[in-house]
Amino acid sequence: MSGTSGIRVALAAGTAIVTLLLAPFASAQDVPRYLYDPTWPKELPNNWKNGGIMGIAIDSNDDVWVYNRPNDLTSIELSAETDPPIAECCARPPSMIHFDKNGNVINWFDAPQGHGMDVDSEGYAYLGQDTVRKYDTRTGEVVAEIARVPERENGAPVGLQPWPPERAPGMGGRGPVFGFLGEFRPPPDPAAQAAAAARVAAFREKYPPETPMIVGNLEEIRIVEDDNEIYVADNYLGGRVLVFDMDTLEFKRGWGAYGKPLAEISTDDADHDYTPNGPMPPDFAGHLTLNVSNDGLVYAADRNANRIHVTTKDGQFLNEFVVAPGTGAGGSTGGVAFSHDPEQRYLIISSLTNNRIWWLNRDDGTIVTEYGRMGDNGGQFFGLHMIAVDSRGYIYTGEVFSGQRVQRFVPVDSPRGRLLQQVAEIQE
Repeated sequence: MSGTSGIRVALAAGTAIVTLLLAPFASAQDVPRYLYDPTWPKELPNNWKNGGIMGIAIDSNDDVWVYNRPNDLTSIELSAETDPPIAECCARPPSMIHFDKNGNVINWFDAPQGHGMDVDSEGYAYLGQDTVRKYDTRTGEVVAEIARVPERENGAPVGLQPWPPERAPGMGGRGPVFGFLGEFRPPPDPAAQAAAAARVAAFREKYPPETPMIVGNLEEIRIVEDDNEIYVADNYLGGRVLVFDMDTLEFKRGWGAYGKPLAEISTDDADHDYTPNGPMPPDFAGHLTLNVSNDGLVYAADRNANRIHVTTKDGQFLNEFVVAPGTGAGGSTGGVAFSHDPEQRYLIISSLTNNRIWWLNRDDGTIVTEYGRMGDNGGQFFGLHMIAVDSRGYIYTGEVFSGQRVQRFVPVDSPRGRLLQQVAEIQE
C-alpha cells in the first residue's frame, strides 16, 4: 500500500478528521501551524490497549518511548484475557513501549507503572516510580536508582514492588477517572482527620523540606547530558525541583517556588493552596513538571496553580507565567516542551483540564496561539497529559482519562504535513 493510499484509508474513518486537518490553528503568522497525523502510531501488537499515558520521551533517533499505566484498564477493555476469551479485544500492555519514528512498535518491557520518564543517549530509560529508577531497555532490568527516604507520608509501601501484581484474568480496575474530583471520598471523620494530621506533622518534622533525596512520588524527570545531570520533580510539599549527578546519582541542589532554597519551603498546607483566579501561593501547589531549554533555563510548571516558573539552572528566579488562572480540577499547565527552532522561541504546554495545547512566547509568557478541545475524534483530547517534540518539530501527546492514547501532530509546511493536506483536499 502506498503512503498516500494508507493515509486515505485512515482518513476514511470519519469526516471529523478531515475537518480537523483543515482547521486553522495558529493566530500569529510566524507560529507554526500543525495538522493531526492519523497514520501514527500503527496498531499495537498482541491485542494490547494502552492505559493512561504517564510519560513520553524522544531519543536521538526520534524514536518515541511511551510509559503507560496498564492498571487503568477496566474489565470491559480486557475481555480477551478471560479463559476462554469473551471478546476479541483487549489485553493489558507492558508499561513501557518503544515506537520508531514511523509508529511501529520495536521494543517493550514491563516495569512497575509510575509517572514521568526520560531516556539518555545510551538507551537507558529513567522511570519515575517512588523514586527514579534507571532501566536497561534491552532487558528491562533496574541498573541504578536515586536514593529516597524509607517511608511515605501516607504510609504506602516503599521500594520496587512485585510486578506485575496478581490479577484475575479479564478483571480490570475502576478506570483512570474514578475519584479524580474526589466525589467518591467518604465524609471526613474528625478523629481520623486529627490522627492523620498528627502523622503528617511528625513525618514532615522527620523529613524537612531540605531532605536531599526523594521524599514523595515522582512527577517528572529530565536528563541534561551536557551537564551530566538529572532534573527531578518529586511531589513532596507541593513539589520540589531536585538535581542529581547523572553518574553517581548523588544529590547536588534543589529549590522551590520562586527559586527559594529547599529549607524555606513551607510545611503548612495553607501556603500551597490555590483558588482559581485567586492570588498565587508562595509555594508550589502540586503536580510539578519541568523541562530545561537549550540556553539553560528551567521551566517548572505548577499545574495546580496554573503557572510556570522560570529559573536558572541554579534556581535563580527570573519570571512567572500564569496561564488560564480560572482553571480548577487539575489545572492548566501540564507538560512542558519547546518549539524545535534553534532559539526555542516558544513554550508548548499541555493542559489536562482544558484539553488545550498552549503556545507561549518564551520571552514573556504571552499566549500566541492554542489548539485542541475535549473530544474522542482523532486530534482531540480527553485528559491531555504529556507532550514532547522531536527534532523535526513533530508534536507527540499522551492522554489519561478516557483518552489513553498517543497522538502525533506535524507542521503544515513539513513533507508529511503537505501530504496530509493534499489527501484532505481530495473530493470523492
